[in-house]
Amino acid sequence: MFGYMLRRALAVLPVMMLVALFVFLLLRLSPGDPAAIIAGDMATPAQLAQIRELMGLNQPLYLQFFIWLGDLLRGDLGVSLISHTPVAQMIADRIGPTLSIALLTMLISILLAIPMGILAAWRHRKLVDHLVMTFSVLGFSVPVFVTGYVFVLVFSLKLGWFPVQGFTPISAGLWPFLKTATLPALTLTTIYVALTARMTRANLLDVLGEDYIRTARAKGGSEMRVLFRHALKNAAVPILTVIGTGFALLIGGVVVTETVFNIPGIGRLTVDAILARDYPVIQAVILLTSFLYVLINLIIDLSYSLFDPRIRY
Repeated sequence: MFGYMLRRALAVLPVMMLVALFVFLLLRLSPGDPAAIIAGDMATPAQLAQIRELMGLNQPLYLQFFIWLGDLLRGDLGVSLISHTPVAQMIADRIGPTLSIALLTMLISILLAIPMGILAAWRHRKLVDHLVMTFSVLGFSVPVFVTGYVFVLVFSLKLGWFPVQGFTPISAGLWPFLKTATLPALTLTTIYVALTARMTRANLLDVLGEDYIRTARAKGGSEMRVLFRHALKNAAVPILTVIGTGFALLIGGVVVTETVFNIPGIGRLTVDAILARDYPVIQAVILLTSFLYVLINLIIDLSYSLFDPRIRY
């Protein structure tokens, strides 16, 4: 088991190196001159040349990459071209709200989606199954910003249960945090509940048709024992994949929700950086999101072996 985990962890390193190279080239080869952004419209050619020299932009591309990679390994993500604040500090200030919303969304999604998927598979082609499928179609069909505005209209403006906008960190108390985080999390939950419930239902239906399930029933096992001990365990691998991939997508895709609810997270930081052409910030956010994808996929791969010992290649 340890050897399998070590091999999978080492296999991630070349992927991360390729991701870093891609992110570096993406920003360096894109249109726009960082020196011109810093100097402003009235800068002279001499001033632009001086800034390029200070930033190392006049050096060969491969040398810029290795210098950037060395800084990256030391935790130095550069300095914002606009605010002149260290990028690592800016991300550290913004990552809390994004992670809080993402974790709360995944928690609500798992608590709702897996029981819904199990019920739909257990009561296949019955009323519960049709209700779950209808909710899943609605969850996929309605855009996130529409759901967000409807929640704000109903739960904030009409009922007054939650604030319209803003975010309170969990360090200020659980209830103040939940008051500001619940609506954004519920907005995102509609998509992930629909996705996970459908996947749970589909995989359980496949497994429930297997011979060993019929054998378990023939031996007198109760329906609950067959469902939870035999069927759900064998259907867990694709469900884990959906949950893990959904969390990775959530980290990178909360831009709309953070904009609707005015949450100062990574999504808002990314939008502001793109509008201002703040290259170091854009580069760092893309890199951070990509690394999170890689790490979450590694965790998913490792978790497969807990449910299916045959997956130890």
